[in-house]
Amino acid sequence: MLVHEIDISIEEILASPITPSTVNWALPITIWNPTMNSIFKRIVAAAAIALAAVGIAQADAPKEIRLDYAYYSPPSLVLKRFGWLEQDLKAENIPVKWVLSAGSNRALEYLNSGSIDFGSTAGLAAVLSKANGNPIKGIYIYSRPEWTALVVPKDSPIKSIKDLKGKKVAATKGTDPFLFLLRSLHAEGLKKSDIEHVALQHADGRAALEQGKVDAWAGLDPLMAASEVEAGSKMIYRNVAYNTYGFLNVTEKFARDHPDHVRKVIAAYEKARKWIIANPDETARIISEEAKLSLPVAKLQLTRNDFKNSVPGEEHVKAFKSAGSILIEEELVKKGTDVNKVIEELIEPSFAKAVVR
Repeated sequence: MLVHEIDISIEEILASPITPSTVNWALPITIWNPTMNSIFKRIVAAAAIALAAVGIAQADAPKEIRLDYAYYSPPSLVLKRFGWLEQDLKAENIPVKWVLSAGSNRALEYLNSGSIDFGSTAGLAAVLSKANGNPIKGIYIYSRPEWTALVVPKDSPIKSIKDLKGKKVAATKGTDPFLFLLRSLHAEGLKKSDIEHVALQHADGRAALEQGKVDAWAGLDPLMAASEVEAGSKMIYRNVAYNTYGFLNVTEKFARDHPDHVRKVIAAYEKARKWIIANPDETARIISEEAKLSLPVAKLQLTRNDFKNSVPGEEHVKAFKSAGSILIEEELVKKGTDVNKVIEELIEPSFAKAVVR
């Protein structure tokens, strides 16, 4: 309506007679002539069009952009460190707010409550959250990680998944490690009811494992890498296919109201992704400093990330659909939920396709 109304006003201005009496405040009558009349019309029209453009830009511009950063998302740490997004938005005077996410579950809670606009999560965790009503879109792949596995203390007699039957296993509900645990159990004919699940946030799960309070832990990097290096913890089961992709999600409202700024955020993430590929040692140092971990731990975490493909698409749809059955079998979603439809509604590649080259 803004553009339409201004277009009408321009037409009205151009159609109106402009005489010396209407502009005697600006032009002496002695210099007024038809040529000046034409020039004045063009100036007024150009000014109106410029005002229209400014109005449109202001309507699309958010007051601030709120993003999470997470130790399991190296691009978010790099982007936060160098302030590239802040630089890109400086001309528009849009501030950037960073919020720490301790896990996918926290990022998804923040998105659902409107505390952040962009959140870093595991892909399958995002599917689960959207299936349960979280209005989000998965718009970018920040990495393809192997960030979770089943871990036991260094002296544990547990050697396999089947040995976990009847044991205490820590995992953060609603996250990739939790879903990894469930899929691993199912692959061996076990269910969640065959173990004693201890719901702990990732850092608390590591502590419980090393203190002997649980028998196993579905870990998450970089905490898992730290437990390996510093406590000698052992992985008893790894499966990169059960690790779902690192997704950058945006609220549907922000995507609808500010599509240009969604693309600007993705462009900043792309800059960080390419920088990481070119500077792995410096990236490890940033992870080490941000997460307060030793450099060897940060380097180990980084080796378990693939930063090649950042555009969500059929590869991810297929991977999620093959994993979606676990959400139904373990009754993590409402009965009758069409998980395949949820997956298709979650993944939105158009923003990344417009940016990634």
